[in-house]
Amino acid sequence: QIGKMFGTVVVGVGIAGLARIRDLMNPMPSSPSEHLKLFGFVSRRSFGNINEAKQISLEDALKNKDIHAAFISTENRSHEETIRMFLEAGKHVLVEYPMALSAKAAHELWEMAEQKDKVLHVEHIELLTEEYKKLKKEVAGKDLVKGTLHFTGSVLDENKSGFPAFSGIARLTWLIDLFGDLTVTSATREKQKDKNYSRMTVHFQTANKKPLTWIEERGPGMRREKKINFCFTSGCLENFPEAPRSSVGLFMQDQNLFAKKLLGQVSKEELAAEKWRILRCLDLAEVIQQYCEEPEKIYS
Repeated sequence: QIGKMFGTVVVGVGIAGLARIRDLMNPMPSSPSEHLKLFGFVSRRSFGNINEAKQISLEDALKNKDIHAAFISTENRSHEETIRMFLEAGKHVLVEYPMALSAKAAHELWEMAEQKDKVLHVEHIELLTEEYKKLKKEVAGKDLVKGTLHFTGSVLDENKSGFPAFSGIARLTWLIDLFGDLTVTSATREKQKDKNYSRMTVHFQTANKKPLTWIEERGPGMRREKKINFCFTSGCLENFPEAPRSSVGLFMQDQNLFAKKLLGQVSKEELAAEKWRILRCLDLAEVIQQYCEEPEKIYS
């Protein structure tokens, strides 16, 4: 494994894709990322080169034997199809969350990766921030009474990004990671088309039957912000703990984790726990979408 190199390709060059290209070209010294070698990138737009990285066709990326792994940074809507193509071509895959916009597709892709003995890694940089790591320490061992996580942000194009329970799955991931498994008790969604405004409200119960609420709100000019209010038997937490920024960028941390998986350096237990969490969140996202989309129940 020492000298093993994995040729990689970046698919999609939006903000995440450009960050991926940058990090693959400048791996952290003595980190697992040094085993990744950027071969090129794929984009529907034509760029020629970005820095030293060369543009290649999708066909070449799929066929080339020197490319072992794909970093998928396309819009959410096309994740599923792109993952499928690269797994079928026998490549490992790193994909930005959400890995798919339906639970069924996610389970199928995961099965396919396992059958082909390939790593399917879903980026979850929201779990890697110092702010979150501190919050997790703060919450550990406390008894939840009730809680709310309220996210606001600018408008997303849902045709590209999917239903808010999927595009906002980072918030759901937080709640599951902090409080364990959840059950959806109800979910509603308010949309004001003329104002381009959307608010999804989801009510959960923890395994101990404690209520948790997730609000995902988006509208023109809304600041990207998360507010928390978690009440425990010992008191309430309404602000994030102060945390210094990490010296290692989030995408680089994620890339190191992917490289560790390729090198076989992540334990079976960790991989199983991560698989459970990712698929569980996607299952819940689908339940939430169904709740929000069912016609109003009429009680006579």
